[in-house]
Amino acid sequence: MKKFKIIISIATLLLVVFTGCKKDDMDMNIAKNINYPAAYVVNGESGTLSIIKLSDNTVSDEIMLMDANNMIMWPHHIYLNPSKSQLAIGVPGMDLSAGHSGGMMGMNGAVVLLDPTTGIISKNLKLPIMNHNAVYVNNGSEIWTSQMDSLGKVLVYDANTYALKNTINVGEDPAEVTISTDGTKAYVCNGHSNTVSVINPTTKAIISTINVAPNPVGAWPSSIGKMFVDCEDGQTIDVIDVGSNLKVASINLGFMPGYAAYNSSVSELWVTDPMNNKVVWYKDMGGNNWMKHGEFVSGGGAHAIAFSGTTAYVTNQTANTVSVINATTHTVTKTLNVGKKPNGIIIKQ
Repeated sequence: MKKFKIIISIATLLLVVFTGCKKDDMDMNIAKNINYPAAYVVNGESGTLSIIKLSDNTVSDEIMLMDANNMIMWPHHIYLNPSKSQLAIGVPGMDLSAGHSGGMMGMNGAVVLLDPTTGIISKNLKLPIMNHNAVYVNNGSEIWTSQMDSLGKVLVYDANTYALKNTINVGEDPAEVTISTDGTKAYVCNGHSNTVSVINPTTKAIISTINVAPNPVGAWPSSIGKMFVDCEDGQTIDVIDVGSNLKVASINLGFMPGYAAYNSSVSELWVTDPMNNKVVWYKDMGGNNWMKHGEFVSGGGAHAIAFSGTTAYVTNQTANTVSVINATTHTVTKTLNVGKKPNGIIIKQ
């Protein structure tokens, strides 16, 4: 409860500061020219995006999300549409860096949409309940986002008009909404129900409800027809087969996972260990028998992972950095300073 009071106090302070400033002084939404391959890092506490230029792995620019027109508190995860013309950021409005089991009744969420080249915000879509992320579905024509409360729902918006098209009922406290690599199925992790809802993106019908370990947060896609579910309280990665809708394995970690990502270039599953500031990697030894093969130190509060060829990027939430990693040798080659509490990251080639 103390954490929520602190967050409310910060929000109140910012509101006072904003009220005392002129609109021209606070309007930071100035057009950029990010016309190069880049990684976009969401800094939750700072309310900014740090831009990493992939050609030399430098922090080349910053986008301010909070300005005179947009009170954006604690942005979280970020996604890019298929045409690479728009970014979607889920804004739960609270700090989720220490795990996702907390919640606050009555909080509102938002989806912020912006141009990845100019950084200009095109829409700040307000939601009735806090959400976790926003993802593009059906070739980018729709934006799906969860509503994190006991009456779990997924809201489906038209990506062009921003009109609400559908509401899908899922389990309790749904967090991340993700899509299989082939685009044929959507997955919603229901944190309090300990299930994953599998949804047909076209009909919006629930195909299957899969039981997993306690407190699932995200079902992360891969190129091998598997979804990797990070279960925080269960301290596992549960493996779902996309074709059969079955849980085919459960990897016992011995730590609370922050994120999971499959690296197809070296056939490894990487899992962040935020409490011990590490990344641990696993290999399938055959028949969905996943074994730990190594680990390395990334940075404080290691969280999200993004791959670009044989280079990996890991956001470190408590260190306020991004680690640049050689994915073949598992060595950190560079550490970049970004904003406060970096979490979500996306690559735009």
